[in-house]
Amino acid sequence: MESRVEALTWPRANRNAAALPPNPAARGLRRGWLMPSLSAPPPPKHVVDSGASARQQSEGSVNSGVRKHTRGRRRRSTPPLASVPPSSRPKLAAGTSNQHRQVNQDIDVLDVDNQLGVADYIEDIYKFYKVAENECRPCDYIDSQADLGAWMRGILVDWIIEAHEELDLMPETLYLAVYIIDRYLSMQPVIRGELQLVGSTSLLIACKYEEEEVWAPEMEVFISIANDVYSREQILRMEKAILNTLEWSLSVPTHYVFLVRFARSASSSDTKNDKEMENMVFFFAELALMQYELVPIKPSMVAAAAVYAARLTLKKTPLWTEALQHQTGFAGSQLTDCVKILVTAHSTARRSELKVVYQKYSSEKLGGVALRPPAIDFSANKWRFR
Repeated sequence: MESRVEALTWPRANRNAAALPPNPAARGLRRGWLMPSLSAPPPPKHVVDSGASARQQSEGSVNSGVRKHTRGRRRRSTPPLASVPPSSRPKLAAGTSNQHRQVNQDIDVLDVDNQLGVADYIEDIYKFYKVAENECRPCDYIDSQADLGAWMRGILVDWIIEAHEELDLMPETLYLAVYIIDRYLSMQPVIRGELQLVGSTSLLIACKYEEEEVWAPEMEVFISIANDVYSREQILRMEKAILNTLEWSLSVPTHYVFLVRFARSASSSDTKNDKEMENMVFFFAELALMQYELVPIKPSMVAAAAVYAARLTLKKTPLWTEALQHQTGFAGSQLTDCVKILVTAHSTARRSELKVVYQKYSSEKLGGVALRPPAIDFSANKWRFR
């Protein structure tokens, strides 16, 4: 089994190595995705920093096999916050106070004449999401996984985010895939040799659930992105195992459900910079996916912390408004611990070996928000929010 672990293929490592030429059988996929030994965990405390001894960093896109799937497809990025699908948008409760009604009306004004916007029920919907997120949250599972460490999960999620980007998938798909991974790992023991199989299959399941049928990748794509390490039969068996373990329950409020609402509220008073705020919020949200410490935390709290960290980084005042407290259900002081984790992840992202999120949000397409100076000062060896 150990030799098989050494042969696992993961992205962004040694891509230019002459000894690892492209493999025609993998639809042009480069044999540069070798997963290194996982026998000893690296020293960093945070997952975003934890890949230094796990794999070498190199530049370039994922692989031509994945690009073959995405060629010619309509590019779909995070939807504008003004056109969030109804399943992800809250509504006004008839019994709310006039003050709270005004808070919601400020960010739902564009939906007044949109029947799909269901602006009359948005608050009730999000109250339901807040209840539902407590019933299906992954637990702190690493101690129960004898063969895995938190840093291994970091490598896996880093790879999932890159594959998601190269496959041009919907943002909902990414958050659901990571949820499936964490939920399954919190319920079933997994050996390290099958960790990538769990990740690939979770992404497949998320695609089936979230993607339009015409855009959903075929099975061969998921075989290719794992460099043919796993067969079609192995993926199908794992798919059945995951779905049975989760009791086929995939209708869950992920981070994304809360992000689209909270980010919209954060931007509503500053329309000129809506896109910058949106990009910054989603940058911190994807950094959050990498942090194992945040796995047991409620998605709504992590989403709220991403908004807080974004406003902190962009130097918005006030940092936390009455509208945000109402929409998120959290006071700014309740988010401090999560925000510290996210700001630390940002401050170390450029030097980390797991830098897919950093590179993604350093691009001009996403406003280069990752290049913004982190909102933290270590000079006094303590936290100081700027």
